[in-house]
Amino acid sequence: MSFDGRGPALSATARIAVPVNRPSSSRGLPRWPFAAMFVLFPLWWVLGLAEMMWIPLAGIMVLYLMRRGGTRVPKGFAIWLLFLAVMLLSVIGVETSGRFIGFVYRALLYLTVTIVFIYLYNGRSTLTTRYVLGVLTVFWLVVVAGGYLGIFFPEFSFRTPLSYVLPAGLQSNELVQEMVVRRATQYNPDSVFNFEPRPAAPFLYTNGWGNAYSMLLPLVIAYSGYVRGTARFWWLMAAIPVSLVPAVLTLNRGMFLGLGIAVVYAAFRLALLGRLRALFGLGVIGIIGIAAAISLNLADRLGDRLDASSTTEDRANLYTETFERTLGSPFFGFGAPRPSFTPGVPSVGTQGHVWMVMFSHGFPALVLFLLTLAFFFFSTWRVTSTTALALNTVLLVIVVEVFYYGVLPHGLVLAFIAAALAMRGDPPSEQVPLPLRRPARSFGYR
Repeated sequence: MSFDGRGPALSATARIAVPVNRPSSSRGLPRWPFAAMFVLFPLWWVLGLAEMMWIPLAGIMVLYLMRRGGTRVPKGFAIWLLFLAVMLLSVIGVETSGRFIGFVYRALLYLTVTIVFIYLYNGRSTLTTRYVLGVLTVFWLVVVAGGYLGIFFPEFSFRTPLSYVLPAGLQSNELVQEMVVRRATQYNPDSVFNFEPRPAAPFLYTNGWGNAYSMLLPLVIAYSGYVRGTARFWWLMAAIPVSLVPAVLTLNRGMFLGLGIAVVYAAFRLALLGRLRALFGLGVIGIIGIAAAISLNLADRLGDRLDASSTTEDRANLYTETFERTLGSPFFGFGAPRPSFTPGVPSVGTQGHVWMVMFSHGFPALVLFLLTLAFFFFSTWRVTSTTALALNTVLLVIVVEVFYYGVLPHGLVLAFIAAALAMRGDPPSEQVPLPLRRPARSFGYR
């Protein structure tokens, strides 16, 4: 493997050679492992494998990378590799077999995210940006379909084939139980609060749905630029407003915040670039979203939910407890979340990936994690194409949502995909250009 400095933000970096097999630059990386992750996601969901199937597929990617040789990563990626090392050292804080299994699972997911980034960063010849965005658009359609499944069949559930092969002892774990019994919504009909069902499929939780939706939507809009003038474009233009219905009915405040920041940021950048037509299109989507929120009575639904629960106060107290307890093991954390001292609230080290990293892996790991996200965002800051702007916007969304969403693996892998595409760049012939007021060099390519 070697570190290179492709792209304007990394042009001053050096290349550090590491002994590898002789690179075969003419041999492209196969598309199918990446496509299988997302296009076949409904199958993995039905089988009960959706939360783990990406791990063996990433293993296959490693084999292809080894066979091809000449693997490269951007030099700043060393920050993330250092995070992985610190994360692995935090295993010293794990004291039970159950937590050790959870630690290994999360570590494998982190490695999966890493491998996907490297695979795409090195796969420009076959895994073109247009192709990758097309695959993610299919995944977005799967997410939207899952949202509608939750709307029309809120109590739908079934036992997956995985439930018939896993030992009963493993299935007693709450997380494993949610994997082997699929549900369309996050809904408890016996709850004293009488909350309405909130779409969750094809994820375990509604927050997972909202996180994935808010990060995929900018990529879908970017993909529409590649298929402009075709029937596929008009289907997408019809699907976007239709997708807002389950999005609104999730009552997902974090998703609304992430999307709101994305719209404001993208509009600001488009205005600076003088891209009035794209700015108008973004405004139309925003107006449709507001209309959907009004017609579905979003304000009253959110108000009722806030009045009936104390989630905001509970989260604030949990975050305070997380920080205070991390001080007891500041360098390597505790390896995994722990039950809260307050009865009836979620475990310490949950309700946001930042807090999970802090408590489970310590303050140095948290700094490295946040530095990686900042590195991705600012390395892709300069944009001269609609695709580059969409990718950079996705990286802003993850920076915001990582404080209150558990983004592993789906949200984090989407962010790393966006970073890999943006940092490797594409030839001008493959970009959807933005007319600029003054000449500028191509984003991520020279």
